[in-house]
Amino acid sequence: MSHILDIKTGGKSLNEAGKALVMIHGRGGSAQDILGLSQHLNVKDYALLAPQATNGTWYPFSFMAPAEQNEPWLSSAIETVGKTVQAALDAGIKAENIYFFGFSQGACLTLEFLARNAHKYGGAAAIIGGVVGEKINREHYKGNFAQTPIFLGTSNPDFHVPVERVYATANILREMNADVTEKVYANFGHSINQEEIELANSIVFK
Repeated sequence: MSHILDIKTGGKSLNEAGKALVMIHGRGGSAQDILGLSQHLNVKDYALLAPQATNGTWYPFSFMAPAEQNEPWLSSAIETVGKTVQAALDAGIKAENIYFFGFSQGACLTLEFLARNAHKYGGAAAIIGGVVGEKINREHYKGNFAQTPIFLGTSNPDFHVPVERVYATANILREMNADVTEKVYANFGHSINQEEIELANSIVFK
């Protein structure tokens, strides 16, 4: 079972835009939902690309489950993000003008994709997420972010994403030369708050 490539779009067309934003929805969410969030981000001149997960979920189990339990869905999901990025590259948008926004399961997938494919990107915002796996497999993570700005926002506690994994993820990204800002909100709950949107705008979509 793998994901069918189904990319919803918004904003400028890829041929007109100088920048692209890849938006990755959470479990039970949809590409349309996460595209709707873009109205709060400073991305009016961007092409917006949001792949849709088959049956609304990128992989079946927790991101902290042993990685093999989430296969083949996880590999397929990472490939889907890669193909979405490739669509922007094929349209002539440079990697340093490609941006990412992910929430919850979509934040985990975004961070796993980025850590496995580090380059100089435009930037990324990942709200309530961390790299995937019961144990972190550092061997998967290669490349150099060349100071790509990455914003990580989360709540502590969060029932899905332990704050320790967010900090561990931030450290890995820093080791790979990303410019990481993390912000932890006490008891905020499993959602996106206004300050996280403002921080994403000031750090990533500036």
